[in-house]
Amino acid sequence: MAQSLVTTLVGGAILRISLLSDSYLNYVKPGFRFPLIAAGLVIFALGVHGLMQEWRKPYVPKGRADAAPEPEPGHDHEPHGPRVAWLLCLPVIAVFLIAPPALGSFAAERDETPQPKPVALDGYGALPPDQVNAMPLGEFIGRAWSDANTSLRDRKVKLTGFAVRSRKKGQWYLARMQLRCCAADAFPLKVAVLGVPSPPRDTWVEVTGTWVPVDYDELPKGTVAPEMKATGVTKVAPPAEPYE
Repeated sequence: MAQSLVTTLVGGAILRISLLSDSYLNYVKPGFRFPLIAAGLVIFALGVHGLMQEWRKPYVPKGRADAAPEPEPGHDHEPHGPRVAWLLCLPVIAVFLIAPPALGSFAAERDETPQPKPVALDGYGALPPDQVNAMPLGEFIGRAWSDANTSLRDRKVKLTGFAVRSRKKGQWYLARMQLRCCAADAFPLKVAVLGVPSPPRDTWVEVTGTWVPVDYDELPKGTVAPEMKATGVTKVAPPAEPYE
């Protein structure tokens, strides 16, 4: 009964975050929604089937002549699992009651490892000089470090992400986590913001400004986050899809 109950709860939790809401986007990429729904349905059905099998078992009252003899005291051979196994229900209950948020500044601040220098590319298109060019953080970083045509030079851009503290005085990071598969392998994309005060940690903002060119040859082996001179910061609501 306990095993079937836990299985049912796990299936229900998966369906809650994937079928009944968009909470699954806090854990995996959007393309995983339908596999999650399918897996949740199968697990939920298996759990319900197990519960129905247990409920259908005939009840044998004590004292019946045809009932199996009770074991002697001290010789209970009925197999059972450790009570600590019930702790497996805690993550499931947490999903039902407290949906864990997407990864934020805590995860981004922990990763200060410089990334290897990217290879210069010519695949980025030109940016119009007379407008603010909105783009993902990943594109801004790619243009800043690997665009042989330096298409960001003297162009106004708008980036969206959450605020992260920096160890360097006079700057803070605009960040967004990128997924390879799921939240377990997420890594931060960060742009150093100069010229404006930092919003509170984990605040989602739109930052408008211009790229600060830095000669890569003057940097140590590996690269730091590209820099952006900000002219405006606007607080925004967290996006439904928090990862890039």
